Amino acid sequence: MINPLPSIAHWPPISDLKGAPSPSLLIDPLLIESNIRRMISLVGADGVDRLRPHLKTHKMAEVVRLQCEAGITKFKAATLAELEMAAEVGAKDVLLAMQAVGPNIARLVQAVERYPEMTLSTIVDHPQAVSDLSRHCRHLVHPLRVFIDIDCGMHRTGIEIGPEFDALASLIEEQDGVTLAGYHLYDGHLHDPAEAVRRAGVLKTLASVTKLTADLPELTVIVGGSPTFGLWAKNSSWECSPGTTLLWDAGYAQSFPDLPFDIAAVLLTRVISKPGDKRLCLDLGHKAVAAENPLECRVFFPALPDVKILGQSEEHLVVETEDAGQFSPGDLLYALPRHICPTVALHHSAHLVREGVLTEERWIVAARKR
Repeated sequence: MINPLPSIAHWPPISDLKGAPSPSLLIDPLLIESNIRRMISLVGADGVDRLRPHLKTHKMAEVVRLQCEAGITKFKAATLAELEMAAEVGAKDVLLAMQAVGPNIARLVQAVERYPEMTLSTIVDHPQAVSDLSRHCRHLVHPLRVFIDIDCGMHRTGIEIGPEFDALASLIEEQDGVTLAGYHLYDGHLHDPAEAVRRAGVLKTLASVTKLTADLPELTVIVGGSPTFGLWAKNSSWECSPGTTLLWDAGYAQSFPDLPFDIAAVLLTRVISKPGDKRLCLDLGHKAVAAENPLECRVFFPALPDVKILGQSEEHLVVETEDAGQFSPGDLLYALPRHICPTVALHHSAHLVREGVLTEERWIVAARKR
């Protein structure tokens, strides 16, 4: 039994899935390409020059290639594995948006030396990080570009604008081997479904950082995540770094209808047992779909609108539904993860669907290997 996806997915019907393994990740490259075009359209006349998409959502070289073919040359990485993956497929400019510490400093410097044609950079928010980078980078032909990570309200990383911020900027200018390239801001705390609430947060940050950059027009400012992407695109001239927009997911589709993206990745699961009249057990455990959200909203089943998730373990997901009697062991269901980014990282590869046909193509989730 093959069940249709909801309208938010815009997923084409697939003619034959009997041979598809489960649980598995399915992606549609045409929908990814459509999302890329919409990303470019949202940033307006400046187009690709203002885009620095995040690699952490898909972690696939082929998705990087699709963006490069569309003219996008700049990217943002959360891990060195993502940075190295993008470098291997021809990205021209990659920011490591994670302060390098420990052995990762040497690995970052090795990447700078291995890819001399690329522009590589990273973020800093602490004097020790600046000093450590300086010590490792003094021998480089060109200083390593660093962006000060500004804490604009999430309180996860970064430094607030103020005296300590000014001291950090001065320290960068004094150190050999590094140079100040600009500022990086991630506003992951702005995820209210109401666009007006997100806009207010964006405009507040915009005002404070505009004052900071008034006398430094040569510096680059990199802002935002997917929920605020459209707002930054409209209200600033800065670089925007959405990530989830490439694949989209059920959580964002439900929370941010103002953002015009299609779900380009779904999960395929099978009924493996029927432990009761109204119960189904699926092969969709913690190791197949991200489990960081509350149990009741980790994953959604378009064919089961009344479903209640009862429990999840490593390889099993038990659900309750009035429609359980319509299913037998082996029957297929589509599942929409609430959060696609950590879900993709659970899969070794993605199975490609083209024009409603499951192909033999597989895209390796290469950068899941840190």
